[in-house]
Amino acid sequence: MSAESAAVNFSELVNKNKQTLARLQESPRLLLHRRDGEDLVLTTAARAEQDQTVVSAATRMLAAMARREPGSMELLLDILPDAFPWVRFLPEPDLHAFAVELVDTMRAADSVGNSASVAQLLIAWQHTAEVYSDPELLAALTRDHGEDYGPAPDPRDVA
Repeated sequence: MSAESAAVNFSELVNKNKQTLARLQESPRLLLHRRDGEDLVLTTAARAEQDQTVVSAATRMLAAMARREPGSMELLLDILPDAFPWVRFLPEPDLHAFAVELVDTMRAADSVGNSASVAQLLIAWQHTAEVYSDPELLAALTRDHGEDYGPAPDPRDVA
């Protein structure tokens, strides 16, 4: 949440809904703290649409830039460490794969209006960078264990 967001307990929305909703005139978002669940964010439909328009425009520009000029991918690779400092731990081929996958996933996610896959991609690549940042962990995960442990059980079958 940004510093400009107001925060209240969920019970205030329930008990004093007019006063609580009036706070949306002062702040673009209202963080609702809940005791027995994940916090919620309340905003107006117009504000949510504006936010989606901005994200969509940025995604389209990034995708167009990355595909238009041969040197633009190098530019993207140069700026990624500023946006995501952890990419410094990725080997060069993985850094390039991350850049391509990020642009492609952002473009696809924008087309369906759901950014969950982009967040998942960023988390997965950050975990990959964390493995590369730890030589002992990298060695443990990449060494040949010498035997096949067979197929992994389907996690949906485990109760």
